[in-house]
Amino acid sequence: MPTPHPLSPPSPWVERFAPLVRAGGGVLDLACGGGRHLRLFRSRGHPVTGIDRDLGGVADLEGSAGVALLEADLEEGGPLDSLPGGGGFAGIVVTNYLHRPLFPAILAALEPGGLLIYETFADGNARFGRPSSPDFLLRPGELLEAVRGTLQVVAFEQGEVAVPKPAVVQRLCAVAGQEPLRI
Repeated sequence: MPTPHPLSPPSPWVERFAPLVRAGGGVLDLACGGGRHLRLFRSRGHPVTGIDRDLGGVADLEGSAGVALLEADLEEGGPLDSLPGGGGFAGIVVTNYLHRPLFPAILAALEPGGLLIYETFADGNARFGRPSSPDFLLRPGELLEAVRGTLQVVAFEQGEVAVPKPAVVQRLCAVAGQEPLRI
């Protein structure tokens, strides 16, 4: 029997909205790190694609059925434009990562009805430690502005959290297209 992978558990925000991703649809995890969300969606029957500049945290998934891994520096450009099949993901997950120039490519990589689940640090987080640079902290309401006119917002939160550690975050779940989402 395989031993459990010593990872942080999936984000409760991601777990909350994971059931809304189209059954069997492909899911992209940007800056996938140790793969906690790749593993979550894979366990739910989704083919998954993980992109990170260091795939060491997901090396155990290399070659697994339904798993595509791409080692790329997201800030150097290009990886979203060169995905197999051109993207068209049923779900895209981004947690604890911010590179503003990627917003248009992220939105374009969603299929109609595809779900974006985004959670990262926001303005005010500096008092809790890293990240503290404004380059890596969302401004108030910034995720809402990033999807305005393109995605329908299902849920949005911004504020201070205590778990898994004290931080200031923004969280968004939004769907591509104008069809009402079954929630």
